[in-house]
Amino acid sequence: MSIKLIAFSMLLLATIASAIGVVYARQQSRLTFVELSQLGNERDDLNVEFGRLQLEQATWAENNRVEQVARGRLGMVSANAVTTIVIKR
Repeated sequence: MSIKLIAFSMLLLATIASAIGVVYARQQSRLTFVELSQLGNERDDLNVEFGRLQLEQATWAENNRVEQVARGRLGMVSANAVTTIVIKR
């Protein structure tokens, strides 16, 4: 075999290997981009849900709501001056 044929064969194999590497890298890049897009959508959905939960928590923790539950369910009443005892140290 001549040196030219060996060099040509090596260059051809290197070109094919390089082309396969480029195709593989592009496919991995596409798959990674699709995963990134899906995670971005999931993040957005979770942010919306978190906002709703914060609003719900603020509603449940509102003073008027707490007082309403205390009076209605627990039968609690506000202390007046007659029932209040002040302890001094």
